[in-house]
Amino acid sequence: MDIIEFQQWVKQHYKDRGWSDLDIFVRIGFLAEETGEVARAIRALEIGRDRPDEIEGTFEENRQELIEELGDVLGNLMIIANRYDISLEEIFLSHQAKLKGRYSSEGEKAEL
Repeated sequence: MDIIEFQQWVKQHYKDRGWSDLDIFVRIGFLAEETGEVARAIRALEIGRDRPDEIEGTFEENRQELIEELGDVLGNLMIIANRYDISLEEIFLSHQAKLKGRYSSEGEKAEL
């Protein structure tokens, strides 16, 4: 499955459950929540769990948790993009062009 197909799948999946109808500010709240869960998953991978109410997982379990949380962030980003009819491909290309434009002169100087 490519990213275009995945974005369409997410759009339909969220629509079928009524999740894409939520107010955009609620969706942004979910994105912030999921971003915090990514931070927690990275903490587990990098420094471990240190609270008594947290279960210490293996590296692979913690890595899988990070994958799932990154997926939740990506899903929320896709719903926001879909709301404004923006494809992820458009986002990728725009971001790439922005970074190339911002750093191309530095890169050329570094090569000299």
